[in-house]
Amino acid sequence: MNLPDQAQRTRTGGGAAPIGLSLVVPILNEAEAIGPFLARVLPIVEALMRRQTPALDFEIVFVDDGSSDDGVARLLAQARKNPAIKIVSLSRNFGKDAALMAGLDHVRGAAVVPLDADLQDPPEAIPEMYAKWREGYDIVFATRIDRGSDSLAKRASAGLFYRLFNAIAETRIPNNAGDFRLLDRRVVEALKQLPERNRFMKGLYAWVGFRHASVAIVREARVAGTSKWRYWSLWNFALDGIAAFSSLPLRVWSYVGGVIAAASFAYALFLIVHTLILGADVPGYASLMVAVLFMGGINLMTLGILGEYIGRTYTEAKRRPLYLVRERIGFAADGADSNSEQ
Repeated sequence: MNLPDQAQRTRTGGGAAPIGLSLVVPILNEAEAIGPFLARVLPIVEALMRRQTPALDFEIVFVDDGSSDDGVARLLAQARKNPAIKIVSLSRNFGKDAALMAGLDHVRGAAVVPLDADLQDPPEAIPEMYAKWREGYDIVFATRIDRGSDSLAKRASAGLFYRLFNAIAETRIPNNAGDFRLLDRRVVEALKQLPERNRFMKGLYAWVGFRHASVAIVREARVAGTSKWRYWSLWNFALDGIAAFSSLPLRVWSYVGGVIAAASFAYALFLIVHTLILGADVPGYASLMVAVLFMGGINLMTLGILGEYIGRTYTEAKRRPLYLVRERIGFAADGADSNSEQ
């Protein structure tokens, strides 16, 4: 694959100065992780940008998703010392995928890397991802070849989700690949054009297409704090992803209804023939209750699945903003921060 033109790879548009690399870091009560994160990430990114010809600037855009700790105060102290650190503070908690989009809306880099502050995804993989991008790939995702730091239940549920999603969704997603990946500027602009409010970013990364490559990483333990994801949240997240990229849960009930209708018709024919030949039997209470309860359960399950899709349609129809910004810190008065600098 030919090396892409460097001018094309560093053009950010809007007259803004070119930035070689942008990191998007959504945070929710990650104050204890901020210091270790910057201590580990900054040397890697600084060395990578210095090696470019000519040397390029970088930025780290933290998106505070409604934290209740002193994480923003700690980031302010770091931003005063390093102008590459920028902060987008949301008005409340909107969810990780909305926070990611808030970051993508504000970055100026030719290449963009979403990265969690907990350092479970090793930032040492960024230079390898950047090299793949320089080869011409538009999306370079990190494949977790070892998830030993995760619990057995989480590994099992994640594996089940990836298999189920790829079996029924129209758009396949890479197995064991999270949000940690490098995105070309063209991919970022494509993601910004997608209007849906219920965003499943892993699916959207795959849906936009472009050329993909992968690098292997080992999933590490959290550097500080605890995961904000609970199993109920993960369950709802999985439902959002399936509903956003597959209509099979709706279609399957057409087939189930057809099978039940055919079975009912066959049973009706059996009863007619049986009555004509042997006479009428007194119907049993047990068989009647089984039939009623079975059909009632099927109807309620069908209504529940319909409700999931209708609820998401209702959310999309309201067209509320994906997120609201309380303040921006460290941005110039142009580009993504054209409203104001606070």
